[in-house]
Amino acid sequence: MKIVSSGEDYTFQLGYRLGSLLCKGDVVCLTGDLGAGKTTLSKAIAKGLGVEEDVTSPTFTLIHEYVGRLPLYHFDVYRIRKVEEMEELGYEEYFYGDGVCLIEWASLIEDLIPTEHLWIHINKGDGDQNRGIEIKGTTPHFQQIVEELKNV
Repeated sequence: MKIVSSGEDYTFQLGYRLGSLLCKGDVVCLTGDLGAGKTTLSKAIAKGLGVEEDVTSPTFTLIHEYVGRLPLYHFDVYRIRKVEEMEELGYEEYFYGDGVCLIEWASLIEDLIPTEHLWIHINKGDGDQNRGIEIKGTTPHFQQIVEELKNV
């Protein structure tokens, strides 16, 4: 699905709705240019999962854990240089665990991503507010989520 976000409010609504639809074990991959809106979308997904805490980009710690309706494991792999760094984090426990994994800059670790995931790519559009958002699900579960998001 391809959509155009007309601003931060729409992006937030989209992320909030997505967060409300996610289930235990779901992996959401975010990609896009620096400043495209990955962290804004991440914050909204967290709110949709019932996370009350302020969500920040975990750039220097690589992962933040949050408590909500389900645990949220928020990765920012921008600074990952070797797969071994992900292995040291014990990424598999998160990717195949009881919570939801949200991975910013997911294309940097594409080989590690489970085959069952939701992939979201954000492009900066024309002007300061417009963003092109492309969402792809790899399973019927994620394809159903994509269908639900069409109503936002």
